[in-house]
Amino acid sequence: MSLANPPRHQARKRFGQHFLHDRNVIGRIVDAIAPHPGDHLVEIGPGLGALTRPLLERSGSLEVIELDRDVIPHLTATCAGAGSLTIHSADVLDVDFPALAAGRTLRLCGNLPYNISTPLLFHVLQSRDVIQDMTFMLQKEVVLRMAAAPDTGDYGRLTVMLAAYCQSTRLFDVGPGAFRPPPKVDSSIVRVVPHRSPPFPIADPARFAAVVAAAFGQRRKTLRNSLAGLVDSGGFESCGIDPSRRAETLSPTEFALLANTPAPLTG
Repeated sequence: MSLANPPRHQARKRFGQHFLHDRNVIGRIVDAIAPHPGDHLVEIGPGLGALTRPLLERSGSLEVIELDRDVIPHLTATCAGAGSLTIHSADVLDVDFPALAAGRTLRLCGNLPYNISTPLLFHVLQSRDVIQDMTFMLQKEVVLRMAAAPDTGDYGRLTVMLAAYCQSTRLFDVGPGAFRPPPKVDSSIVRVVPHRSPPFPIADPARFAAVVAAAFGQRRKTLRNSLAGLVDSGGFESCGIDPSRRAETLSPTEFALLANTPAPLTG
């Protein structure tokens, strides 16, 4: 079945559906994923199978997770004869990835629904011990924030929180014309590789998250003001961090240092 002429199916806004149809883009994405026979490859949100069939042809076997049951007959037809396809009809946010791994290491990929991209990233990263790598298509704006460097306009809370768990690398951009219907935003392909060992120590993940959220919640303020009640003058001094700096100038490691200081005493 031609990937350039997918089966007729009405894209659903509630699922954030935009179906790939550009053969050149599809080829670039499959090459970026680089599937090999023997990989435990899992595609999230396969839709009508534009990526699924070429992935299946190169890997020989593939598991997919699809919420919209109406696309499954189209997906099955598109992939007929290409290899061993296992379809999980489920919400990816409910999937138990360690159970799905079944003792093997997962490689995840897919054109993710943009409306749930951030919670989905954090959901899969909870299972990072069983994940080798992830190659996803996301809204370009999100990918820029994921892979941003400190002291740049795109650097923010998402950048720092992800840096604790993975390395994100922007690979290339995809324009709206590669989809039916075309989205109103540009897209990007990003490779996400979970850290095999922590890049910096985090004593209390909840406190780390609170410090990062507070700092970027008032990013025009100095750290002294945005982190009032979370980090005191002694905490800044022990870390060697000037409290007159602003959030976007700190590296993820410096945020971890601040979070690892004792919380100020309250009377």
